[in-house]
Amino acid sequence: MKYNRSIVILLSTLLVWAGYSTTVAAAVVSTSEAFALERSAAGEAGSLAAVQAVMARDDVQQAMIQLGVDPVEAGLRVAALSGAELAQLQGQLDQLPAGGSLLGLIGAVFVILLILEITGVIDIFKKV
Repeated sequence: MKYNRSIVILLSTLLVWAGYSTTVAAAVVSTSEAFALERSAAGEAGSLAAVQAVMARDDVQQAMIQLGVDPVEAGLRVAALSGAELAQLQGQLDQLPAGGSLLGLIGAVFVILLILEITGVIDIFKKV
């Protein structure tokens, strides 16, 4: 009997406190809004990964060191950027040249074709 009274008091107290819970507001979210939220979250993670991949390249790190920038500190600052800043930085990185001019590409293709011709793999220059 002693325990029953304690249990009744405990449950009554908990029942009274249950009425003081916080209120929650909910709204209907349209499909387009849900997709936009999901795309922005995925896009931000993708932008961060893309920028970090560019910054992890050896030539980029050497250029940062030559300019007096610590690559580790630069990586931490990139990780702290907002989504809009990441998108802007990724856009600027996408506009940079990929590694050379068209003349360099043509020269490299010519050298490769010449080596393949000398080794006998192809016969492209005998037909010209």
